[in-house]
Amino acid sequence: QGTLEIHLVGLKKSVKITIKDNGSGISESHYSKVFVPNFSTKNSGMGLGLAICKKIAESANGTISFISEVNKGTTFTVTLPRIENN
Repeated sequence: QGTLEIHLVGLKKSVKITIKDNGSGISESHYSKVFVPNFSTKNSGMGLGLAICKKIAESANGTISFISEVNKGTTFTVTLPRIENN
């Protein structure tokens, strides 16, 4: 049974969302392809999820990045600018 942790941190000028799992991880040979549309290491799915996440983050002037270790898990971090409410 895997675990998924989601953390949200409000910073002065941005919001950071961290999603961490303890799954199989991503091999280094796939790092450059993770955000490419239609790339998947699975038999099912279309390989669009992370490409869409990247597009959404960047269209909001944010970023998405990850660190991963095979057989230990992956952590994705999405950082988005704070919107000022007046």
